[in-house]
Amino acid sequence: YFFLVNLSFLEIWYTTNIVPKMLLIIIAEQKSISVAGCLAQFYFFGSLAATECLLLAVMSYDRYLAICQPLHYPFLMTGPLCIRLAASSWLCCFLLTAITMVLLSRQTFCGPNEIDHFFCDFTPLVHLSCMDTSLTETIAYATSSAVTLVPFLLITASYSCILAAILRIPPGTGRQKAFSTCSSHLTMVTMFYGTLIATYLVPSANSSQLLRKGSSLLYTILTPMFNPSNLQLKK
Repeated sequence: YFFLVNLSFLEIWYTTNIVPKMLLIIIAEQKSISVAGCLAQFYFFGSLAATECLLLAVMSYDRYLAICQPLHYPFLMTGPLCIRLAASSWLCCFLLTAITMVLLSRQTFCGPNEIDHFFCDFTPLVHLSCMDTSLTETIAYATSSAVTLVPFLLITASYSCILAAILRIPPGTGRQKAFSTCSSHLTMVTMFYGTLIATYLVPSANSSQLLRKGSSLLYTILTPMFNPSNLQLKK
């Protein structure tokens, strides 16, 4: 539940950073935002999204220990270790995103100054720059790959071991309980990473901006609704 609390806290700020401004754009048609406000929104969006990737990886490792090594779990996943894992996830991602944000803040923006999106994302901001953005894009790609692909590989490895352990359990209550323990978390991981891949890894020539905005809507608003705490903390 410690990691679920962290994830719930993150999701609250994740949606709070985007949804209020999006509602102003849709309902009140207040479509203007300052450069500082736009950069701040991007910073918190990027930091929280990256933190979620690491927290999901930590949670998958936690479930791997609970299912594959239940007798050793209390000694391996101690309270201080949980705190260190959570704190390092938050700190690491906020520091890495700060590098990209600083580089973006040094750009000169020109042209129509219109963002074809419902929040300030990295790609629309880069398209408005009048300067060379190759360094900024390279660093942003490197940092985003580090905080998305590495956790994804860890999650895949953890759930591969979990699945193998579950299939060794005789059919019955034990197997069903193990599946129910992981189902909500696995659903959220699938939705989150699926929409991230559809938004950022699919070449722009093969996907329209409308599709990208729709995918962004899924992982910024709908995915938090599948937070495992919404299903498990009520038990």
